[in-house]
Amino acid sequence: MALSTKKSETGAISGSIPPLENGDRLSRMEFERRYDAMTHLKKAELIEGIVYMPSPVRHRLHGRPHSHLMGWLIVYEAGTPGVQVGDNSTVRLDLDNEPQPDAILLVDPECGGQTRLSEDGYIEGAPELVVEVTASTASYDLHAKLNVYRRNGVREYVVWRVQDEAIDWFVLRDEQYEPLQPDGEGRFCSEVFPGLWLDPMALMRHDLTRVLTLVQEGVASPEHAAFLHRLHDASSA
Repeated sequence: MALSTKKSETGAISGSIPPLENGDRLSRMEFERRYDAMTHLKKAELIEGIVYMPSPVRHRLHGRPHSHLMGWLIVYEAGTPGVQVGDNSTVRLDLDNEPQPDAILLVDPECGGQTRLSEDGYIEGAPELVVEVTASTASYDLHAKLNVYRRNGVREYVVWRVQDEAIDWFVLRDEQYEPLQPDGEGRFCSEVFPGLWLDPMALMRHDLTRVLTLVQEGVASPEHAAFLHRLHDASSA
């Protein structure tokens, strides 16, 4: 008897492909197969071989902070040919890990970046910068995912802990994450993306004018100009 291909209310293909369930232990290939079959599903991640399916997004704790971070990164991309911003892009890191970060910033592969785009359209390899919005230190973003990003070579990792009213910025040094310290003016200044400057206090109080003005100042800085030259030289090599 032929198997039915009718889709169920969960988005799975009845009799053929089981739906994803939170806590499933799957290979990356099986994870992708089930995820693709669940057409209604907006986000699922495979972390250390375990499926995580986040709860619905709350505006104050996630939706609004996420949109402000995207605006900050998009302003940087607009002034930096040779880099790309991604919003909830699935990333193939290794055989047990396929996260879907809230935001990424990567250097174009043609400009010397450490990722590539697969034939089926997925990012493969570690983006240079990953950003996640989470509620508190209890989240897996600061435990399992942090270790996965570190091990796979994500060079900078930013976590906005909304309920804790804190922003952590980690830099990969000697295969370990170390906290990036704010400068004398209270700014975070990326070591990987020169000119990507952030006033964390302004971001947490939703002062978008200050946040966007500061990143525009970073894009106009001499170190950013030198970075643009390096990107151009790499793309021309």
